[in-house]
Formats: sequence, C-alpha cells, structure tokens
Amino acid sequence: MQRAVLWCLLLCLCAGPLAAQDAALMARDSAWNQLRLSGDAAGLEALLAADWVLTHSDGRQQDRRAYLDELRRGAGGGRVNTVIRNEDVVVRQHGDVAVITGTSVQAGTGADGQPFSGRFRFTRTWLRHEGAWVMLASHSSRIAVP
Repeated sequence: MQRAVLWCLLLCLCAGPLAAQDAALMARDSAWNQLRLSGDAAGLEALLAADWVLTHSDGRQQDRRAYLDELRRGAGGGRVNTVIRNEDVVVRQHGDVAVITGTSVQAGTGADGQPFSGRFRFTRTWLRHEGAWVMLASHSSRIAVP
C-alpha cells in the first residue's frame, strides 16, 4: 500500500511541470486562432518562427512575411477571418517539439476578396525556443463534403 502511494506521489510530482508546459503550449495555440480572428498581425509575429511556413488547403505556401502582410491589409485587400473553431484537438509533445492536430471550422474572406468556409484538418508544429513556444509550420487540408 505504501509503495503504491509513493509511486502515485512520484507520478504527480513529475507530471506537474509537464502539465504546466502543456498549458503554456495550448495557450499559444489558442492565441494563434484568436489573433487571426482579430487580425492582429503584430501579435502573431511573436508566435511565429522567422522561417515559419503556412501550407494552405489548396497547396499554396506562404512565408511569415507574406502571411502577416496579407492579414495586415484586412478588408482592404487582405485576409479576414470571421470564424475559427477547433475540434478533436490532439497534442503530441516530444521534449521541445510538439505537433498539434485537429479539425478546424473556418470562414472568412480571402485575399482575393472571395468568401471561404469549410472544415479543415490541420497540423501545426511548435518548438520550445528560449523558454517560449514558437510555431514552425502550419498545414491545412480541406475535408471533402460527402
């Protein structure tokens, strides 16, 4: 009995720092969505690695500068997000690297002025760098409507 209690205590003590770090990672991932909804390019800049790349659901890629510039233009010829809601989110952390996957329901207006909406599978790769999580890459694939 005492041995089981000691093991349980040891597991709880070891899990504490991991749970705190996971919370920090999830806060950064949540901020990614909130900052895109509000069009806060400056806020997003702090989340993204200098060599960050986004692969859109149509296969098009954007680097950090191009994406943030598009977001800054907003309704004046840029991207405007009106809905971003994640479902089925799974976090896999391996030391200082984490991969977050899930489904995202999104809507808005693209840089081409055309409305978009749909359900997308996403994969985001994060790196803990100098004590903070930064996103290295994001990829989305449109889920076909049956």
